[in-house]
Amino acid sequence: MRYPDLEIDLLRAFVAVAETGGFTAAAEVVGRSQSAVSQKILRLEELLGRRLFERTSRSLSLTRDGEAFLVSARRMLELNDLTVRSLLEPAPMGSLRLGVAEDFIPRQLPAVLARFRRLYPQVHLELKTGLSCDLLEAYDAQALDVVIAKKDGRAQRGRVIWREPLVWMAAADFTPDVSQPVPLVMLRAPCTYREVMVRVLDETRRDWFAACTASSLMGVQAAVEGGLGVTVLGRSFVQDGMQVLQSPEHWPPLPMTEIVLLGEETAQSDLVRPLLSYLTESLSASKAQSDYATLLRWH
Repeated sequence: MRYPDLEIDLLRAFVAVAETGGFTAAAEVVGRSQSAVSQKILRLEELLGRRLFERTSRSLSLTRDGEAFLVSARRMLELNDLTVRSLLEPAPMGSLRLGVAEDFIPRQLPAVLARFRRLYPQVHLELKTGLSCDLLEAYDAQALDVVIAKKDGRAQRGRVIWREPLVWMAAADFTPDVSQPVPLVMLRAPCTYREVMVRVLDETRRDWFAACTASSLMGVQAAVEGGLGVTVLGRSFVQDGMQVLQSPEHWPPLPMTEIVLLGEETAQSDLVRPLLSYLTESLSASKAQSDYATLLRWH
């Protein structure tokens, strides 16, 4: 029995729809129109003789066949990319010291790093995570080749690759008394989040006090969720058990936060480009599901 030949662009459209949960979001990821993506899915289902998605007026989900096929489709795409890249690009070798701020450790990062390792097994990747201020200090000391970190408001450097709004947040059951000083949960200085919080409250003449000072974002999240006080972080840090404080008369508007890439012109640029390509490709899917974050694509 002769089986149908599957086209790579059909598989890419299928994976994009499965990962983003919709045709509109997938269209943005693959750079095609929504109708074109829909046609590709129909064509793929026709070739396979199986329904891959359950469609209703309000939702889209994978069928059991779709879930099984997603695993194979991802493997086929990876093999396709590896085969093409092995012919068109020299195999990178060497080492890359990468610093990624806690602000920007997406859920997709483990999968991105695993994919990079499979495609470039001869590259030694040294990964360091931490606060942006510490990573920038290490970068300036030439201890890191590439850094993805929160933009330092005092220095205009690096290329912005991600933006999202800052929000006031507190525990879900936290009821602030607006007649009393604001209990702040903050990172140790220097910290852009801390500076923004203090500046905005001072400008609006709101009294405040440091209820808790943490040395990591995980510590800040734990303190906030535990009800110790209020903090300012990117909206993506809001978790179950937290609330966004949105009353403009009590919680002044906040600016956007920006994540920058430093070191893309390094001597290891042949290693940086594929890693950043995978990262932005993965973030495209998460950004497509969000109405508050902005990804500036890697070119």
